[in-house]
Amino acid sequence: MDSSLIQTIAVYALPVIFAITLHEAAHGYAARLLGDNTAYVLGRMSLNPMRHIDPVGTLAIPLILYFVTSGAFMFGYAKPVPVAFGNLRNPRWDSLCVAAAGPASNFVQALICGVIAVLLASFNISEPFFTRMAVAGVGVNLVLGVLNLFPLPPLDGGRVLMALLPVRASIMLSRLEPYGFFIVMALVMTGTLTRLWLGPLVSAGYVAVSAILNPLASLLQ
Repeated sequence: MDSSLIQTIAVYALPVIFAITLHEAAHGYAARLLGDNTAYVLGRMSLNPMRHIDPVGTLAIPLILYFVTSGAFMFGYAKPVPVAFGNLRNPRWDSLCVAAAGPASNFVQALICGVIAVLLASFNISEPFFTRMAVAGVGVNLVLGVLNLFPLPPLDGGRVLMALLPVRASIMLSRLEPYGFFIVMALVMTGTLTRLWLGPLVSAGYVAVSAILNPLASLLQ
């Protein structure tokens, strides 16, 4: 195996695992806070990555796509946290909060990774592995958060949109859920999703993170 590939896997492994684990756990914590204990009862509020990693979606598919496309394209998913939306105190609006909790956790993680990168630079810790891992954490979490906000079920953005739409339109959108993964996969592989959604919003995320971190960087200089 190429040494550069091994280095890339080593740098991205922890950020990806943390991003996926905390994303899924956030759904469970939000659901329990709002009245549904399903994830808690089934042990899916755990911070143990093994409870959220899907062998096919989290490991096999991303690796296969990485090798087949020479690193140009990767896509994957984790085990979705089970939520009984009918158990929520206010199913319509609480479902929006539960869905938004996952991407919100990723944006918080992106900011934390950015803070770590700033601190490493400020204290002249020049170990490239840790610096690259912190920078990778920003990118991984921005991409995961933005991707999940795409307004198509079963992605989180689709559930947010379903909560905001009138009942009839929400029901119509929900009928796309069985095909959502394949639609998103096709949009990613053709570059449409990257060009019209991921690219602009991830860039905006980097701008926002930089705007928040610049005062900290200036203070520590």
